[in-house]
Parts: sequence; structure tokens; C-alpha cells
Amino acid sequence: MPTTPDPTPAPLPPAPAEPVRAALIGRGAGGTVFHAPLLRALPEFQLLAVAGSAETPAVLADPTVELVVISTPTETHAALAAAALEAGKHVVIDKPMAVDVADADRLIALAAERGRLLTVFQNRRWDGDFLTVRRLLGEGAVGRPALFEACWDRFRPTIKPGWRERPAPGTGLLFDLGSHLLDQALVLFGVPEWIEADVAAQRPEAAVDDWFDLRLGYGPLRVRLSASTLVADPRPRFALHGSGGSFVKHGLDPQEERLRAGLDPRSPGFGNDPVAGTLTLADGRREAIATEPGCYLDFYRGVAAAIRAGAPPPVDPAGPRAGLRLIDLARRSAREGRRLPA
Repeated sequence: MPTTPDPTPAPLPPAPAEPVRAALIGRGAGGTVFHAPLLRALPEFQLLAVAGSAETPAVLADPTVELVVISTPTETHAALAAAALEAGKHVVIDKPMAVDVADADRLIALAAERGRLLTVFQNRRWDGDFLTVRRLLGEGAVGRPALFEACWDRFRPTIKPGWRERPAPGTGLLFDLGSHLLDQALVLFGVPEWIEADVAAQRPEAAVDDWFDLRLGYGPLRVRLSASTLVADPRPRFALHGSGGSFVKHGLDPQEERLRAGLDPRSPGFGNDPVAGTLTLADGRREAIATEPGCYLDFYRGVAAAIRAGAPPPVDPAGPRAGLRLIDLARRSAREGRRLPA
């Protein structure tokens, strides 16, 4: 017996949004290793140009460019971002978004005035190990948290060539890795009540800080953030201790290493970290905790959604602005040798 055709055809899938037309300013490692591969991997974007700083006026004058991605030395971020916003472009800035809070405030106000997206590439929010810590905190896996430690250790006895290790506004390890560690602490716990810090240059040839140790207070909770260039046997990347147990994770998220090796960020397993963490419960039982897949592409998916669909920015610039304020306080705390209210 013949079947009756369904008089209501299945709805057609929504038409894909027009790709966001982007230009990248910065031909250094940040631009070529991170931003360009991520932008090229997503159909939500069309990367029109990768430009040096000298080519910025042409990029800003191009009416086809909707989004400007800034991956240049930190001291140039505020001026380039302001010029892009003034030109009517949406803006992604590498972290840190500026060298001080005043510049960050001006950028946030300008973006609001012009009705344009301003967001900051705090990509370490999409590290798999950080996503795992965030999930475990949400689940109460260690009970009431008492101590959180995040360490980022390297062994670089020799000064690495490049602007980050030369004296200038926005250089040094506290601005570089500290921006990531403070951002992660702010995401997990919010703004602390106080901060105390030790910041130093330990290598004989170092012209900027290459070690720091920050301590943040949240009521009874203590948070310790530290980074060094002279640790050959790295400390745990994350350690979370609480009334119900502890979680410890070693190793760094592999996405940066894979991007540097030229792997396509869309490739299967690109964000998978084979190193599990260990959850130790109050009764002594130990459990291996698989690391959540990391995905830096999700940052740019969020950028596209914000521009095309009016979604919230993937990183609200108020967060990185708070991080800059903590960096300022950390430097003051280190100079004065005392705890400061945050």
C-alpha cells in the first residue's frame, strides 16, 4: 500500500552566517602560531590580511575589514585597539589588554561608545586542565576549597631573544604568564580580598622579572600563583586542596605545542591531554581524573557569535582589566614588602 507523503517538509537548516572578515596585526609568534591558524580553521571567519604594525593604517582604512586582531608587543595594544575601535572595527587583543588600568578603562569605554566588540585572547581559559579544575570545583569534588595553587615553570637559563625580556612597559614574566594565572584565579574565585607578592629577576643577565610568587586571600581560602624560568623539574600545574580531598595535575595543556608543530586545530584529538590528574579523597582513595579536552577554537567561535548574533563576548574585558589591577598591586606589594587590600 503506498504511503502518503508528509505534507509538511522538514525545515531547511539555517543559512550559514556570513563569515566575519578579519585582519590580523602582528607577524610574531602570537599571530602566526595562535591567531592565524585558529581563524583559518573556522568557517565563521575569512582572514583577509596578516599585517605588520606599519601596515595598520591600510588595514583600518579597509571598509571590508570588520574585525581587527592585535598580536603585537604589549605597550602597543592600547593605541592600536583604540585606533581600530575609532575606525568602527570589532577588536580582539592579545593578553594583557594594556599596560595599565587607565588604558583598559579607556578601551572599554570607547568600545561601548562605538558599539563594537572588545574582547581579550585569554586562551588559557580553554586549556583542558583548567576546564577540569573548573568542573571539579563546580562538582564539589574536594569539598570546601582551602588552597589552590597554579604554577607555570620553565627551564630557560639563557635569556630568550624578543621584546618580552627587554625593559619596556608590559614586559616581564608577571605581565606574560601572570596575566594567564591571575585570569584563571579570577574566573574560579573572583576578586580577592588581599594580595601579597614577591617578584624578582633571578637570572644574572635578566633585565626584567623572570620569577614571581603571588598569594591571594579569599576569606579562609588561599590562592598561590607562581612562575619561574629556572625550574627543570616542574611543580604541579594545578593543585586544589579542600575539606574533602585533593586534586593534583602535572604538565601543560598540549594545544600550544601542537600549534607550534603546525597541526591543524580541527584535527581529531587536537585538544586531548593524555596526562590525567589525581583525585585523593579524605579516606585515602585515589582516582585518576581524565583531563577535559581543551579547545582554543571555542574562543573564536564565541567571537563570531558575539559579532553575528549579539552573544556576550567570550572574554568580558572587565576580567582582564581586573587582572591588570592585580598586577599593579602585586608590583607595589613586592616593592613595599607588604600585603595590600585588593
